[in-house]
Amino acid sequence: MGTTRTKSKALGARRTGLGTRRAAVAIVAVGAVVLTGCGGDSKDDKGTDAAPAKTPAASVELPKLTGEKIEVAAVWTGPEQENFTKVLKEFEKRTGATVTFVPAQDPIVNFLGTKIAGGSPPDVAMLPQVGAIQQAVAKKWAKPAGAEAKAQLEKNYGKGWQDLGAVDGTQYGVYFKAANKSLVWYNNAAFENAGASAPKTWKDFLSTAETISASGVTPVSVGGADGWTLTDWFENVYLSQAGPEKYDELAQHKIKWTDGSVKDALTTLGQLFGKPNLISGGADGALQTEFPASVTQTFTGGDQPKGAMVFEGDFVGVNIAQTEAKIGTDAKVFPFPAVGPDAPVVTGGDAAVALKDTKGAQALLTFLASTDAAKIWAEAGGFVSPNKALDFGAYPNDVQRDIAKALISAGDDFRFDMSDQMPQSFGGTPGKGEWKALQDFLKNPKDVAKAQQQLESDAAKAYQS
Repeated sequence: MGTTRTKSKALGARRTGLGTRRAAVAIVAVGAVVLTGCGGDSKDDKGTDAAPAKTPAASVELPKLTGEKIEVAAVWTGPEQENFTKVLKEFEKRTGATVTFVPAQDPIVNFLGTKIAGGSPPDVAMLPQVGAIQQAVAKKWAKPAGAEAKAQLEKNYGKGWQDLGAVDGTQYGVYFKAANKSLVWYNNAAFENAGASAPKTWKDFLSTAETISASGVTPVSVGGADGWTLTDWFENVYLSQAGPEKYDELAQHKIKWTDGSVKDALTTLGQLFGKPNLISGGADGALQTEFPASVTQTFTGGDQPKGAMVFEGDFVGVNIAQTEAKIGTDAKVFPFPAVGPDAPVVTGGDAAVALKDTKGAQALLTFLASTDAAKIWAEAGGFVSPNKALDFGAYPNDVQRDIAKALISAGDDFRFDMSDQMPQSFGGTPGKGEWKALQDFLKNPKDVAKAQQQLESDAAKAYQS
């Protein structure tokens, strides 16, 4: 699984300084091309290893790096690794450098610690959490982004995404790959069979679920065996219901998990989790279902799947591609329903951070901040870029285009995944902290107070407060 899904966490949480106005975004679920594997390498016939990199199609000038060797560490595997490698190949072609992809174990901060202790850090690491960047800075691993990379960021990125990669006013990270984590994917045949339509509010979502249940299909598939999926459920409900200011406060543990706003969000979630007929396999079945299976079982079985809907980010397309379902026809998507006044926009992402102060590391950061690099993976599919200058036409189909438009149109009015901002021991460890507490809550959603007490007890220890 990719970094936006495995949810390894690193220490640290901070206010990102993002705006509080919420953007109303809509996603039109059309198009019929699978998100992954639908593009190829970016072509540049004039680029050679020896050329100082400015080709007619280039938007950014890169230095000549002939003979320089660069290592890039990331936890990406499968299609994600393959598509990122296409980006690195283009960088090689335009600079003359040799770039090696270093497969990292999750959590990547632990992996990097071992490499650094052994005296062999990679030049650049793709860090999947805000807290991971902060930890790399605190340990004096990270090197500030250079003037060229910062110029690309200022040109192509909103302030919110720049702020996420900065620590104490110094820019370190370049967010290359983003995730829109406020999406619900649905089996179109099951919806049509039940006469259901995509809901816009939480009330309508529950009503739609009941309608689908009455048609003989269990409405919601939940990958509860992976506790991170439950943190995403909570975060979307909480952001929409409690609002962005409270979201920031809870992310930093400035308010306790025993706060009334947490009670309200858990009570709302309980409206779904407390009805076994609405969840595939009931609570017990959900707790035995891992995330990939929660997706594939939604898009297998025609109009009689094990679940008609599955909530998660744009990366769900990678798993849908493992079925015979076609995105845009068989598999469609709608924004996470609004619980409060506005629908939530929760994001995740992977930032490139230099661990060596070399010309090659800085050039790669500059390239990754450009539209040239983003366009390569966008065309290949299974990718959303926070680069607002990227032409939406680069995306391979209307579904992916609309997901990207929703992310960009939110401007600075989004919030980064809350559990990715928390101490790893609380927000990112299987069988512990928030993951375990929410799994216990899924099992017994009536006892909201017990869940709050468990969450606060674990959070207090993790934050040492």
